[in-house]
Amino acid sequence: MVVLEWLFWGSLALIVYAHIGYPVLLMLLDRVFGETPPSARDRSSADLPSVTLVVAAYDEEAVIEGKVANALALDYPPAKLWVTVASDGSKDRTVELAREAGAHTVLDLPRGGKVQALNAAVREADSELVAFSDANSFWRPNAMRRLVERFSDPRVGYACGQVRFTGGEGGNQEGLYWRYEMGVREMESRLGGITAGNGGIYAVRREAYIELDPSRGQDIGFPFELTKRGWRAAYEPSAIAEERMAPTVEGEFKRKRRMMWGLWDVMLKWGMLDPRGYSPLYALEIYSHRLLRYLTPWLHVIALLANAALVGQGGFYVLAMLAQVGFLVSAVLGRFIPFLPLRIAYYYFTVTASIAMGLYDRIRAGGVPIGWEKVEGTR
Repeated sequence: MVVLEWLFWGSLALIVYAHIGYPVLLMLLDRVFGETPPSARDRSSADLPSVTLVVAAYDEEAVIEGKVANALALDYPPAKLWVTVASDGSKDRTVELAREAGAHTVLDLPRGGKVQALNAAVREADSELVAFSDANSFWRPNAMRRLVERFSDPRVGYACGQVRFTGGEGGNQEGLYWRYEMGVREMESRLGGITAGNGGIYAVRREAYIELDPSRGQDIGFPFELTKRGWRAAYEPSAIAEERMAPTVEGEFKRKRRMMWGLWDVMLKWGMLDPRGYSPLYALEIYSHRLLRYLTPWLHVIALLANAALVGQGGFYVLAMLAQVGFLVSAVLGRFIPFLPLRIAYYYFTVTASIAMGLYDRIRAGGVPIGWEKVEGTR
């Protein structure tokens, strides 16, 4: 029984720490060690660095014209902004429409995956910074200026902005989750640096760019890889891009499941968990925000099974079991009943399940796919 109690209390403590304790700890550390980011300022055109904005695209004829127009309309000196569309083997009119829309460079590449397309585009770039965006991410007019401002700190090698999601039946739940995540990311940025970015709006110094393996994602790979090389990875919340989220929670589940497919290689094969090159603060962030968060599905299973075995040991374990079962019932009901607390339980369950299913997909497939597919309804 002692072992079961240790398993129950240990798994429960780690779940609570990963989701509540860690953000509270960050708040305390931020007050003592947090660095104030540079304040936004409107620099003259002569002071701004040159930027190549790379848009990777695969069969994006529905949005590519609007994306190129959005990029060309950014509040940034035209002489210092170069727009490149890297088509990853598109079979539709993506290449033709991107050229007609006015992209400065359009690469019609053979199918090799998103990262391969990005690598090819960066080889063509001779700007000081390289920014990246998805075809369905539309930047606000001042987003580039705000993102570039982060690089006024010579230690910063990578910076990502904020993606705001619009539409979708999971909007309220994703909004709550995203605000929580962005709050954590902002504190991490002021401490050791961020542990993950997003594919919709980010930038890298050209000299710091790393050609990652085609099976790896830059949003999870760049922050820790560049940190190991002595750069800082920063977050700029005022650099905003907007995307349509998947119209259903199930669509979000599919998107997150695919993201998690390659995550396990990043942690176990590509060195995320290797602390060499990390500061103590950054190591704390990696193990608390990444490792523990991704272990959450199995911690829940351990807590549930240990709790079931301990039900006969006292009233507390009976109440704890009822609470766990009640949560699972709420998650199931949330699939069908549009009541916010039930929908939040359902959303949390699907996000957590996507982590486990990503590992299942990785084991079943024996590797990570280099291709990429759009989630239905996000264009």
